[in-house]
Amino acid sequence: MKIGFDNEKYLKMQSEHIRERIGEFGDKLYLEFGGKLYDDYHASRVLPGFEPDSKLRMLMQLSDQAEIVIVISAMDIDRKKVRGDIGITYDEDVLRLKQLFEDKGLYVSSVVVTHFAGQETALQFKERMRRRNINVYMHYLIEGYPSNIPLIVSDDGFGKNDYVITTRPLVVVTAPGPGSGKMATCLSQLYHENKRGIKAGYAKFETFPIWNIPLKHPINLAYEAATADLDDVNMIDPFHLDAYGVTTVNYNRDIEIFPVLNAIFEEIYGKSPYKSPTDMGVNMVGNCIVDDEVCCEASKQEIIRRYYTTLNRVVEEKANESEVLKIELLMKQAEITTDDRKVTVAANDRAEKLGVPTAAIELEDGTIITSKTTDLLGASAALLLNALKYLGGVDHDTHLISPEAIEPIAELKVKFLGGKNPRLHTDEVLIALSIASISDENAKVSLSQIPKLKGLQAHTSVMLSPADLRTFKRLGIDVTSDPVRVVKKKER
Repeated sequence: MKIGFDNEKYLKMQSEHIRERIGEFGDKLYLEFGGKLYDDYHASRVLPGFEPDSKLRMLMQLSDQAEIVIVISAMDIDRKKVRGDIGITYDEDVLRLKQLFEDKGLYVSSVVVTHFAGQETALQFKERMRRRNINVYMHYLIEGYPSNIPLIVSDDGFGKNDYVITTRPLVVVTAPGPGSGKMATCLSQLYHENKRGIKAGYAKFETFPIWNIPLKHPINLAYEAATADLDDVNMIDPFHLDAYGVTTVNYNRDIEIFPVLNAIFEEIYGKSPYKSPTDMGVNMVGNCIVDDEVCCEASKQEIIRRYYTTLNRVVEEKANESEVLKIELLMKQAEITTDDRKVTVAANDRAEKLGVPTAAIELEDGTIITSKTTDLLGASAALLLNALKYLGGVDHDTHLISPEAIEPIAELKVKFLGGKNPRLHTDEVLIALSIASISDENAKVSLSQIPKLKGLQAHTSVMLSPADLRTFKRLGIDVTSDPVRVVKKKER
């Protein structure tokens, strides 16, 4: 894979910049962490060379100065909100994140429940945390937030919130997902710290949009595609332009809220430390891009992938048409079409010729491998076998798994496990391949090629089953699908 981002430079530069920001305020810095602190696969796709755990590794360089506060909204607890990428509820993710951070040697000091208005589920969550010896603080809904500044910055506003006890100079405020109340938690703490005579500051870490690259750069367009469901829009920061005469990029929500934040800062400090939303940020990602062309191409591919993902979500009734229209507009701005994704063209051309579901994968050397649905294998399962054979130098016509071995598995699925589809899914074919590798050298050689699949691009002419999607994700293959459901036999 071509590299467009210097990860080691980023780790060093980012941690140094945060240390500098701590020094600007004196006693303490509350750092709001937007996006994913861990497993940031979007960033690794659009910035080839960026490691998914880079932000976590950067914080590990500050582990002696940092503590982490995890924020969760009482409303998200009450409605059992789920993280779409890993399929667990936000309250479960709080425990997952805490364990993950602590396993990396980071100190998690507490959990804050925001937007609390007496929800019984939030009280139950607090009790669960108490039984695990986790400090929990409650922050309340404030009427008129964020515009009623006299009430917000008073004993009846932030003053009613629990004061979160912290002991280190850098307090990282993170959450399972957006809308959790991270910023309000930081501002509440500034109010309480100020009343106690502690000089505390606030800064924001948000990887995207990248403030010091052009507004319509493919990386920033890819961010808009990734947040099409949130109605986020990248904008020129007018406050920064007015204050410094320099053009920078931010996004609509931070620009819209900045006058309110400025007024809150003035109420707390007497004077705002910032002249623009860009000033609040500490993101150094844009300074670590070493090959703009590579990152541009990666971002364009990400936009196309997001387009197909959204089309599939519309068919599943998990998204609306407006999200598709937004990404189509972004594709026009990036001057790309779905034909710019080679595997899409290859899979769909073959499907049109054969009249059956097909799949295609692009290998690192640019070779396109294709497959089709057969009586025994789904197109995705066949694709993995074809790719592994090619990578292992095994002849295409060689059977890695004998039909005689597949047939009893298919019979088991339909006859005893209640399945409708006898064909092997991707996970099932890999298990069968691993068994075959015990006695068959070709199977053994092919199985050993699995690590080479990571980072490859694939496309299927029909929508994938959840099992196949999970397998592709575990293998690290970026897969897209046409928004076409497989027609079951009983539907024909």
